[in-house]
Amino acid sequence: MLFSRAARFPILAALLALALLQPAQARERYTVAWTLYAGSMPLAYADETGILQKWGDRYGFDLEAVQMNDYIEAITQFSLGQFDAVIAMSLDALTIPAASGVDTTVVLPLSTSNGSDGIVVRGQDKTLADLEGLRINLVELSGSHYMLVRALESVGLRERDVTVVNTSDADIASVFEAADTRAVATWKPQLSQILAQYPDTTLVFDSSDIHGELLDVMIARSDALADNPDLGRAIAGAWFEAAALLRTDHPKHGDFMGFTAATLNTDRAGARNQLSTIDFLSPAQGLELIVGEDFAETQKQITHFAFDHGLLGEGVPNADFVGIETGRGTVIGNPDKVKLRFPTTWLEAQ
Repeated sequence: MLFSRAARFPILAALLALALLQPAQARERYTVAWTLYAGSMPLAYADETGILQKWGDRYGFDLEAVQMNDYIEAITQFSLGQFDAVIAMSLDALTIPAASGVDTTVVLPLSTSNGSDGIVVRGQDKTLADLEGLRINLVELSGSHYMLVRALESVGLRERDVTVVNTSDADIASVFEAADTRAVATWKPQLSQILAQYPDTTLVFDSSDIHGELLDVMIARSDALADNPDLGRAIAGAWFEAAALLRTDHPKHGDFMGFTAATLNTDRAGARNQLSTIDFLSPAQGLELIVGEDFAETQKQITHFAFDHGLLGEGVPNADFVGIETGRGTVIGNPDKVKLRFPTTWLEAQ
């Protein structure tokens, strides 16, 4: 069973109280944490091929990407000051560093899931309504959990109408071997594996139905960016240079795909499958997203999910406890406690 993020909150808050006493300052070396996922491959490739360090050199510092084995641990260590930046879902950026009091800035919105996450029900021609009364295996408090709640809402159901069974992502595919497993919510490659291995199933919902809500972002500590804005410039420059290799007409596209396949421990077809349902955002698309009219509503959906599941901390009175600043400069939630920011600074510079 996964260790709940909610259970970590008191420990993290105590450690942060000590970490926040140490002021940030411009330094000679910065580190960016990432974990294994197709959406992180531009950063991994940039680090492997020297693109990341080239951009660090441009601004006079060492810049390194560090792979972590555990996603939540990577964000927790970022919150504690062990890393200057990390790739995370916007949901987790809110519920781990921001909710813990770390002023957090989204340097870039990187990509949005567009079918990489889905809900599978055993049996043919099933619908979302068939989820009612079922046990649903998923990684609790994850993007899959949020997606499930949004899916249920779309057909007038609530989370209380189903039973959530917390299951690690490593075990999510194998649980379908048990005949009494009726439904799972998960992401690729496990999602693809389940659909291929069990044809007597129905994909009743996927992340394309809530496009833009399961958003991967590059977050950095706001104090580090304030002391050295070039950190944001270097990260953005390296990311977009590497992400350009996603284009099939790029002369180094083949190199990128070979690296991606090897890193994800699959072949090129498997890598293409995982990348095909991720919408990597150009600077213009990222800018349009965070200044768009729908963005504020999405953030409200996310904060309500976080509050309902105790992810904003103990004793938090309501979903507006943490302030979120959108690309328009407007604040969702508490304007006196803005801890998650979506500036346009580094998007407009591209």
